[in-house]
Amino acid sequence: MLPLYITSGEPAGIGPDICLDLADRIDDRPVVVLADINMLRDRAKILNKSIQLIEYQGQKECLAQGQLYVEHVPLAVDVVLGELNPQNSAYVIEQLRRTAYYAMQGLSVGVATGPVQKSIINDAGIHFSGHTEYYQEFAGVERVVMMLATKTLRVALVTTHLPLRDVADAITKQRLHQVIDILIHDLKTKFKINHPRILVCGLNPHAGEGGYLGHEEIDTINPVLESYRVQGIDMSLSMPADTLFTVDHLKDTDAVLAMYHDQGLPVLKSQGFGEAINITLGLPFIRTSVDHGTALSLAGTGLAKSSSLHVAVDLALDLARSN
Repeated sequence: MLPLYITSGEPAGIGPDICLDLADRIDDRPVVVLADINMLRDRAKILNKSIQLIEYQGQKECLAQGQLYVEHVPLAVDVVLGELNPQNSAYVIEQLRRTAYYAMQGLSVGVATGPVQKSIINDAGIHFSGHTEYYQEFAGVERVVMMLATKTLRVALVTTHLPLRDVADAITKQRLHQVIDILIHDLKTKFKINHPRILVCGLNPHAGEGGYLGHEEIDTINPVLESYRVQGIDMSLSMPADTLFTVDHLKDTDAVLAMYHDQGLPVLKSQGFGEAINITLGLPFIRTSVDHGTALSLAGTGLAKSSSLHVAVDLALDLARSN
């Protein structure tokens, strides 16, 4: 039985804390946390958790409650709770490298990722714009799609981690075709939705107001959307984002396609923060993630909630069963 790997992420944050909560689970395949095993032992003591950490060496059997598989990744320097240290940035990247390698080599079903701090990785001289882009480059695929989901709403993004002033130029017909093709393919194959219904946000206020508030909808977005509609795909033309995200419109909708990060994600997170997850579509392996950051001030306090990580692991395991 191939394992599912979990990256514990930034060691000074809550990633190790929430990974320890995975010992409460009983799963149908090995779930393996990548972390410094000594750091995890120390964190468990701080949190007064009695957990048996077992070094993972390819075991096939699943563990009992109170046990946790750990693949040891050594820290560069000891961790101070809540204090970022660029010397441990390579440790964080090594977690991602291993999980990508294992998945690409067919040695795992995929990965669920814990939170990282992009700023400190870049401070260490390592160019890093996010998990999504890292796995895309490692897998050698031209385009991936970032999608966040709650139990009732899925939001996919045309652009991800870009400054707002760069978004309009990045929305090209080619990019839209690539993103929509991946979204439709993965909704059908990974989520088993045979005829997905997709609503699409316009870029500009009021979806451009017929050209008075921008021409991107008329010149770029709607012509692409129309090309799918004539094929019988259940997809809207550009809609004003402020009215799209209403109960009546979202009813029976399988996914929303937003043009940029802060157009779609605030709505989704306001509905289900802590219960939402991030899914990378278009990769040749499963990748899910928590929907929150490192929460440095909560590390080691016992106040961190692991609900998003549990949902991310649940979905990754569900996708592994159905694919």
